[in-house]
Parts: sequence; structure tokens; C-alpha cells
Amino acid sequence: MITTNVEHPAILTLCEWLEKEGYIVHKLKVDKKGRIDMDEYKSLLHDRVAIVSAMWANNETGTIFPVVEMAELAAAKGIMFHTDAVQAVGKIPIDLKNTKIDMLSLSGHKLHAPKGIGVLYLRRGCRFRPLLRGGHQERGRRAGTENSASIVALGMACELAMQKMDVENTEVRRLRDKLEKGILSQVTHAFVTGDPSNRLPNTANIAFEYIEGEAILLLLNKVGIACSSGSACTSGSLEPSHVMRAMGIPYTAAHGTIRFSLSVYNTEEEIDRVIEAVPPIVAQLRKLSPYWTDQGPAANPEAAFAPTYA
Repeated sequence: MITTNVEHPAILTLCEWLEKEGYIVHKLKVDKKGRIDMDEYKSLLHDRVAIVSAMWANNETGTIFPVVEMAELAAAKGIMFHTDAVQAVGKIPIDLKNTKIDMLSLSGHKLHAPKGIGVLYLRRGCRFRPLLRGGHQERGRRAGTENSASIVALGMACELAMQKMDVENTEVRRLRDKLEKGILSQVTHAFVTGDPSNRLPNTANIAFEYIEGEAILLLLNKVGIACSSGSACTSGSLEPSHVMRAMGIPYTAAHGTIRFSLSVYNTEEEIDRVIEAVPPIVAQLRKLSPYWTDQGPAANPEAAFAPTYA
């Protein structure tokens, strides 16, 4: 198998299980902007590869992968191709008929459908072994009574997303850029992660150095602002995002990444509110940070972060 080292855990966890079963899994590396090395990918395509799975766009940074080209290269070698398009569907145009993609998975809640409804697209003739066996629902591909209400809702959500695609790629992109510029103009030692020239129009992943992302989330939540962190805090030990680690983001910033996800329903006023709220929160947390002084970063803060990061 071939995948990437920045996939969602939905893919990577399965790959880890398959490795224990004896499969060989090649994980493509990414550069500091989260981009795949296509030369490495091409070098791995051979007749022993059964399938490639690469996300259409990264869930943390929004960086878009060249999955259409990757699928064509795989098809030329007789290799099946799957893409996790959860983040991309509804944000950028997708026309599967003009690709060599064999399988595509998406989740309804990412485009305002109810949670708990998703889709696995299979190209006609694609060999498929059901995970759930039992009833004859969905032509024997998945047993269990269909959730009709959510299916209808997802269909309508897709129709609405198509209607608003131009807005997504113009107005939402403008608001995203305004958000990033507004925050970075007031906060030092912060930067946007991902590929600035090739990412989803709604995603802004900002790294704030010398503080923890979970702390930012808690304080933003108190003022009614919802966002997410690339890191996870478990058992009192901060674990940096595997995506940030794969991109080589410095220790001092890997802990402090925050993802803002916009939509066509966000307003100018909401963006202004976030731009106003974030800088004082960052300043407040840095005052409490042992890696920050009144003059800026403490001496050699990387050394202090490294043991936790490792």
C-alpha cells in the first residue's frame, strides 16, 4: 500500500493494523508546506502495490494534493486508487468522471449535512468486499437499514454546496485571508501552515509559538468562538499533531496550532470579532509561558519543548 504520513487517523490507524497483518505500507513524506514529493511517489509505483490512498486535501492545513494526477499514475500501473475527500467535497470542484479515481469517501457533516452520514463512491466494476455483512441493503455492499432522512439531507447539502461553490472560492477565501492577515499583523511569532498557493479556501491553520493550542481553544470558547486544535491533550501530556511533525514545524510552534474553518455562513462581523479576540488571548497566555519573557522568546526554548515533543 501507498499512503501519506499526514493522512487522517481514519486511514493511518487502518494502515497500522494492516502492517501488523503483514502488509507493507509506504507513507509518503511531505515538505514544510505539506506538499507530497511526486518523485518519491512515482518511484514507489510497481506491480506489488495493491492500492494507493491519499487525501484530496489535508484536514489540518487545507493543503490540496494532486490526487487526479496521482490516480492517473496509479491506473497506468494497474493499481487501485482511493481518496479521502472529506475536507475537499463542497469546497472545490470535483468531477470524478474525468479522473481515474476508483474510490472516494466523504462525510456529510463537513458540508452542513447531519453528523453520522457519509458516502463511499465506488467506480463501476470496482471489486469490493463488504465490511458489514447481513441484509441486502445497498446491493449487498453494506448491511443495515438506510438512514433515509440523513441520506436526503446529504443530497440537499451537496446541491446547496454546488450552488455556493463560487462564493466558497471568492468570498469565503477573502474572509479567510482577512482573518489570517488581521491576526498576524498583531501577533508576532505566529505563521500560517500549509501551502499558501494551493489550499482549501475555507481553512486557516495558524501556529502560535511558545504557547499551547488547547489553552487558546479554552479561552476562545469562553468568548463564544469555535475552532479546533491540531494537537491533542491527553493524560496531562501535550502531543503535537502528527501533521505538524511530518511537516517539520518547530517544537515551539507545533504545540500551538489552531485551525479556523470558515463557511459560506460566516460573516464579516464574525471575522472582525475573531481578529479582535485572538491577540489579547495569545498575549495573556504568553505571559504565563515559561518560554516567553517581556523581551520575547526565552533563551533556547526549543530545548525545553523537545522532551515533550519527542
